Amino acid sequence: SRLNVDYTLTSKRKLKKLVDDGVVAGLDDPRMPTVAGMRRRGFTPEGLRDFCQRTGVSKNDGVVDVGLLEFCIRQSIENVAPRGMAVLRPLKVTLTNLPEAMTLKHARHPNVDLGEREIPLTQEIYIDRADFEEEPPKGFKRLIPSGEVRLRHAYVIRCDEVVKDAAGHVIELQCSIDPETLGKNPEGRKVKGVIQWVSASAGIPAEVRIYDRLFTHADPEEGDDFMQNVNAGSHTILQAIVEPSLAQANNGDRFQFEREGYFIADEKDHTTAKPVFNRILDLRDSWKG
Repeated sequence: SRLNVDYTLTSKRKLKKLVDDGVVAGLDDPRMPTVAGMRRRGFTPEGLRDFCQRTGVSKNDGVVDVGLLEFCIRQSIENVAPRGMAVLRPLKVTLTNLPEAMTLKHARHPNVDLGEREIPLTQEIYIDRADFEEEPPKGFKRLIPSGEVRLRHAYVIRCDEVVKDAAGHVIELQCSIDPETLGKNPEGRKVKGVIQWVSASAGIPAEVRIYDRLFTHADPEEGDDFMQNVNAGSHTILQAIVEPSLAQANNGDRFQFEREGYFIADEKDHTTAKPVFNRILDLRDSWKG
């Protein structure tokens, strides 16, 4: 029987209509369940083979949970994808008492055999806007006014001042480092939050393409017209900042952007001068085997 996956169409005629109507960019669009599309999305041959082995062969029609496919792809990438930091929605932070720029070294992966990477730390950095809240909700463990958080692989910082523009939007945070916290915990207090960051001057601008499921319904053909079930938010482009080690990627290299997900350097558009990354999957795994 045909291997049907929920949230997915496999009819060539209907996939062609998606292309002809401009819903997707082509048969190699990373949202398409074609060989070219899955390759460009960053799905691995190992993950796809594992998926097929787990689903097995059947004579009866059925639909497989797309979460199983995503689980297999994550499993195949986790142990081989180097780590790196990327800020997808940049917010400027000035470290007011950082004495001078420095270069930190950290492993590229928990498997230390994959080597080290250099991470520049400068007075001006970027953090993700989602990691700061002026009026934090209950349970928020990232940066708040007068609060502390650890910069991943670096110092604990404290937010001393919030800078806003004329419209009242936050455009910069003035923060101070605790110079005694590089590589160790602060004394006399606990700091629970850890956030990623990238140097403002050494970081590299990159286009990051966020892909989601192409359809909003588990059964894309639910209703009178499958085109009405297309997910309008399945493709988002962000102007991000990535650490220098990521910008040196070759086309087709896969990474885990720390706390963000798994990404691949686009095989067609990525260059070291203008990096382009496609999100393969986020880090969350909701499938229960």
